[in-house]
Amino acid sequence: ASPAPVRVPEPRLMPDEAQPNDRHRHRQLQGKVLVLTVCAAGIGGTFQYGYNLTIINAPTSVIQAFINETWLERTGLPLERSRITLMWTFIVSIFPLGGLAGALLAGPMAIKLGRKKSLLLNNMFVMLAALLVGLSRMAKSFEMIMLSRFFAGINSGVGMNIQPMYLGESSPKELRGAVTLTSASFTALGLVLGQIVGLREILGAEEKWPLLLASNAVPSLIQLVLLPWAPESPRYLLIDRGDKESCICALQKLRGSRDLSSEMKEMLAEQAAVQGKTATGPWELFRNPAVRWQLITIIVLGSAMQLCGNDSMYFYASYVFQEAGIPYDKIQYYIIGTGSCELITAMTCNLIIERAGRRMLVIGGYSLMAVWAVVFMVALSLQDRFSWMPYLSMACIFAYILSFGIGPAGVTGMIPTEIFDQMARPAGYMICGSLLWTNLFLVGMAFPFIVEGLGYFCYLPFFTVCVCTALYVSFFLPETRGKSLLEISEEFNKRNFKKQTCENSWTNLEDTKSTML
Repeated sequence: ASPAPVRVPEPRLMPDEAQPNDRHRHRQLQGKVLVLTVCAAGIGGTFQYGYNLTIINAPTSVIQAFINETWLERTGLPLERSRITLMWTFIVSIFPLGGLAGALLAGPMAIKLGRKKSLLLNNMFVMLAALLVGLSRMAKSFEMIMLSRFFAGINSGVGMNIQPMYLGESSPKELRGAVTLTSASFTALGLVLGQIVGLREILGAEEKWPLLLASNAVPSLIQLVLLPWAPESPRYLLIDRGDKESCICALQKLRGSRDLSSEMKEMLAEQAAVQGKTATGPWELFRNPAVRWQLITIIVLGSAMQLCGNDSMYFYASYVFQEAGIPYDKIQYYIIGTGSCELITAMTCNLIIERAGRRMLVIGGYSLMAVWAVVFMVALSLQDRFSWMPYLSMACIFAYILSFGIGPAGVTGMIPTEIFDQMARPAGYMICGSLLWTNLFLVGMAFPFIVEGLGYFCYLPFFTVCVCTALYVSFFLPETRGKSLLEISEEFNKRNFKKQTCENSWTNLEDTKSTML
C-alpha cells in the first residue's frame, strides 16, 4: 500500500507586492540555517580530529623530558632513553585507539540519541580530556596525558562518524555532496590551526604545553553554543522516530519557503521501504546479501584512507625540507604549508563535487597519488646524485597531499551516507570508522619498519593501494551525484541481486517466446 499523502504546511505569504521580498528573506534564512548547521557540526566534529592530530607534534621533546623528570621524582632513578620513547609512543598511539572506541560508540549514540544530541554529548569527552591534560603538570602525572589523549580520540571517533551522517541527512539532494564534504574541509582546517597554534611564538613554547594540549576545549565550547540553534536531521525524525511534525518543522528551518512536497515524498518512500525494520548492527551487515557491495565498498575506501600513505608524507616532510637546505628553525613554517595544501584542495573540492561527481574525484585523486608515489621514490633514491632532487621530493610531498585532498579525503566520509539506507547507515559508519582508526594505528606502528626494510622504495605498498582503489572505484562504484538515497539503493540492488535479475530476465524471455508460439 502506498503511504498516505502528507500535507505540508504552506508558509504564510505577505500581500502580492511584498511576496518577492518575503521570498528573498526566506532564502536568506534558509542559507543562514544551513551554514549554521554546517559550521556548528564541523567545529566540534571533524575539526577536532585534525586539531588533535597536530597539536601533539610541537611539545614532543618537552613531554618526553616531563616523563623523565616525573619518573625521577617518584623513584630517584632516571628512565632509559628506550623507555621514554616507549611511553611517548604509547601517548601518541592511544589516540587512534580512543578513535576506534569512539567509532564503535557512534552507531548506538546516533540511533538512540539522534545525530544532533550525539554531537552535543560528544563534547563531554573532549572537556574531560582538556581537564586531565591541563592539570597533568600540576599533578606530576604523565598517565593523565595518556588518559587525555584516549578521551580526545573517543571524541574524534564519534565526531568523524556522526558529522557527515548528520549533514548528509540534513542537506538538499542537489547540495548533499558539497555540504557533506565540508567534513574534510574542517579536518584540514583543524590540521592547519593545530600546526599554527603549536608554533613556538604561540603555544608551542616549553612552559605552555599543558595549555596547548588543553586548547581543544575551545572548539568544543563553540559547538555547545552554536549547535543547539540548528535543527535535528529531518530523516532521523521521520524514519527513526516517526515524528512527522518535527520533521516538517526541521525541513522548514533548513529549506525556508522552498516547496517541500517533493522532498517529503522521497523521505516517505524511504520510510515505506524500511517499514518494520530495526536499526542494523555491524555484524548483521556482513550476513545480509542485500548490502554486500555497499559493505565491500566501505571496506575498500575506509581502509585506503589510511593505507594510501598520505599521513606518512608528514613523516618525511621534515627530512626532505632539511635536505633541501631549509634552516631547521624555519621547517615548522613549511610544514604548515603542507596542511594548507590539504585545506585548499578540500575547499576547492566542495565547489566542484556536484559537477565532477564522486567517482571522478576519487579515481582522479588515487591515480595522481600513484603517479606521485613513483616520482617520490625515484627522487629519494637519486637525492645524493643531483643537487635539485630534494626540491623534486619537496614538490612530490605537496603534490601527493593535494591529490589526496582532491577527492579521497572528503568523498570517503560521505559515501556511507549515500549508499546505505536509514537503518543500516549508523552500522556502515561504525565499520568504516573502525577501519580508518585501526589502519591509522597500524600504519603508525609499521611505517618505521617499512622505511627500514624498503628504504627509498617505502612507498611501494602505498602505490599498490592507490592503484587498486582507483581500479575498484572505476569498475564497481556507481555515480551517486544528483540521485535520491532510494535511487542509489536500487542501483546497488541490481548488483547485489544480479543473479536473480538475470534469471528473471531469462524467465521473462521464455514466457514471451511461449506466448508468441
